[in-house]
Amino acid sequence: MSSERIAIVGIGLRYPDAGSTGELWENVLAGRRAFRRLPDERMNQADYYSPDPEAPDRFYASKAAVLRDFEFDRVRYRVAGSTFRSTDMTHWLALDVTSQALADAGFPDGEGLPKQTTGVVLGNSLTGEFSRANVMRLRWPYVRRTVAAALGAKGWPDDEVAGFLRELEVQYKAPFPEINEDTLAGGLANTIAGRICNYFDLRGGGYTVDGACSSSLLSVATAAKSLVEGDMDVAIAGGVDLSIDPFEVIGFAKTGALAKDVMKVYDKNSNGFWPGEGAGSLVLMREEDAIAKDMRIYATIAGWGVSSDGKGGITRPEADGHRLALHRAYGRAGYGLETVSYFEGHGTGTALGDETEIEALSSARRAADPEARPAALSTVKGNFGHTKAAAGVAGLIKATLAVHHQVIPPGTGHYDPHPKLTSDDAVMYVPSDAELWPEDRPVRAGVSAMGFGGINTHIALEAAPDATRREQIDVRTKALVAGRQDAEVLLFDAPDRTALKDRLAEVAALLPKLAFAELGDLASALAARLTGAAVRGAVV
Repeated sequence: MSSERIAIVGIGLRYPDAGSTGELWENVLAGRRAFRRLPDERMNQADYYSPDPEAPDRFYASKAAVLRDFEFDRVRYRVAGSTFRSTDMTHWLALDVTSQALADAGFPDGEGLPKQTTGVVLGNSLTGEFSRANVMRLRWPYVRRTVAAALGAKGWPDDEVAGFLRELEVQYKAPFPEINEDTLAGGLANTIAGRICNYFDLRGGGYTVDGACSSSLLSVATAAKSLVEGDMDVAIAGGVDLSIDPFEVIGFAKTGALAKDVMKVYDKNSNGFWPGEGAGSLVLMREEDAIAKDMRIYATIAGWGVSSDGKGGITRPEADGHRLALHRAYGRAGYGLETVSYFEGHGTGTALGDETEIEALSSARRAADPEARPAALSTVKGNFGHTKAAAGVAGLIKATLAVHHQVIPPGTGHYDPHPKLTSDDAVMYVPSDAELWPEDRPVRAGVSAMGFGGINTHIALEAAPDATRREQIDVRTKALVAGRQDAEVLLFDAPDRTALKDRLAEVAALLPKLAFAELGDLASALAARLTGAAVRGAVV
């Protein structure tokens, strides 16, 4: 069963260390990793961290990839201060990246859109950490009763208890915005999509889908179906996730999903993931409409497949369920997955998850063609962790850029190949260098995402119909890939030992705040500051 193709004509994104398609693609090629110590401003490690995985109400992985310097311009978007403060930041981040995607597609501020038939389908789970935190304001009566009972048991007089609680109430509620007419809508997941429709005056329908970590890829499949069925002429799809908070981080820790060591993917020592966050938005059109309007097409969605694991585990991936999604995606695309040379995997880095995904892809390829040559496999999670509800679209954006540039990028966060990638009958591998698509194969890619509840989604991608076949890799791409390394040399010089010690102490205080990728930036900055002074030092 083949179906009408869907063109990706606009991309907007904000992920750790990447605020544009150019930054994301260069980070993928260069192997930049955005992981850093989880800032105490997000989760105070003195309150929540313990190296013991069995410690109650604690998490054991201290690294995460977080957004830096994102500020929503509420004046530009004409948002009242009270509305802004009462609304979860996921709403504003999704609106901002969607605005970016529309401008990229040639619809700045929504101008030129067929607004009656433009709709929004976004992936999200449980809104975000900010609305969850703000609910604490409404828990004050419970806190008041608990504290009053404890103080009463200590023999405090009633009047002193009352005075203490009056002061405590002010301090307790201070971080949380007052409850107003915007609070409920600002804390709902569905209004993330609705707010985009409201701002751009879109009438084609706007709603949010929740497939856990498959949410944003599921949103793309859902939007593509609406385009094919004629319910929409332009669709905005993607996902947003800002949820690095105790509920999710400690929850994942208790499932054993967080990495105890360095996060590694498709590796024989895969041991879990580190959390990430962000948002991605795509502008989609029927391919024939995009061609007729002379739109720039990044890549074409040829097919999509969705399945569930049935009686499999609620949180455990199942190879059969993944294979079913693959079968449906390539059945719709009208070609076999043995013709696909690059797969952007779900790749959470958990031992079971990686093994299950490799097994599903490998067995499906062998079934399609026993002589199928090995296909490349990697995941953007190696760059900025698991962004959960925004993870699927992050992988789709990476794969779309790979198809657009016609370069299969090297994997990141991969050290020693998983045994299923090195066996004699292996049909998947993680590339260590940038590669062109095989010249006798079409430029095609596949993207997978899976989520709690047993949901599986797969998207089949191929090059735009007018794409000229690339014959060689450009110098810039080669240079970015060649610069990959897993260690940095920090160089220092000073006029005397005391000054050198001061410089070392200054940098030592800075290091815990830096992301892995920023160590390379620091090494470059320090090298540029060398003066040739007599007292010198180096740190690896």
